[in-house]
Amino acid sequence: MKLSRKVPSAQDWVAVAIDGRRVDIARVEQRPGQRPRLAVFTTAEADPDPSAVLKRLTRELRLTRARVTALLSQGDYALLPVEAPDVPAAELRTAVRWRLKDVLEYPPEEATVDVVPLPQGSNSGGRPGQILAVAARAANVSACIDLFDGARLGLAAIDIHEMAQRNLAALFEEGEKAVAMVSFTDRRGLFTITARGQLHLARTLDIGAEALSRSVGATRAGLLDRLALELQRSMDHFDRQFGGLQVSRLFVAPFSAVDELRLALAESLYVPVEILDVARVLDIDDVPALRGRDAQGRHLRVLGAALRSA
Repeated sequence: MKLSRKVPSAQDWVAVAIDGRRVDIARVEQRPGQRPRLAVFTTAEADPDPSAVLKRLTRELRLTRARVTALLSQGDYALLPVEAPDVPAAELRTAVRWRLKDVLEYPPEEATVDVVPLPQGSNSGGRPGQILAVAARAANVSACIDLFDGARLGLAAIDIHEMAQRNLAALFEEGEKAVAMVSFTDRRGLFTITARGQLHLARTLDIGAEALSRSVGATRAGLLDRLALELQRSMDHFDRQFGGLQVSRLFVAPFSAVDELRLALAESLYVPVEILDVARVLDIDDVPALRGRDAQGRHLRVLGAALRSA
């Protein structure tokens, strides 16, 4: 979500993610012809007062004149596919808002709505195209803005996890092929397919890193099988929609059980499966805290949000 607010102009974005327990901040320098460079990264406990922590980090990192994007927690918004309304662009958000009235858990007039365009599939058969509707309670968005205003941060945009993951996945694209990526928070997973820098598919998974890491024996095997089946179905759906677009690889963001998951997916899927290493596309030499692969997995999405281009 791009906010219409006057903030200091800067080329690079500072991404801030607050998940209730932790505040993550990242700034990536975009350098023509070179790997983007992670210039600022910090993580701090958010308890008991995220506002005080954010104010302190703003002072310490001298961010008061930065161009900032806030990464919403996954539970604070819904991402829903809807048929694109046949209305002028200026009326699109309003039309989408009322299409969501039967699926939102609150009245549509209480929602802040944005849209993410989706590429038209080659096998659409002339059917109307789809878009992704992003809906969040307006009160939650206002609270987010107030939090950042209180810390004297120039909040210019609000991001979602799907687009942050898209930003990072796009760096791994080669030629005209698509890239699939799956990552995990403690409670949930996120599967995306990206091609030509655009998000083509996004699926939220109801299995997170915590369940996978703590499970053992038959329970873990069952969870791995469920994940493999869900990703297989998602890739089959992508193939039906975009039959001429090949997925080159699936990247799995690291966490404690990633080796077992990679093996399970490699045995079930038809594409090569690799463990993600952000150092291949992002210069993190000045941030030793991210050299460990599990740390990369925990902070992957704030890094992706900092790669925002507009």
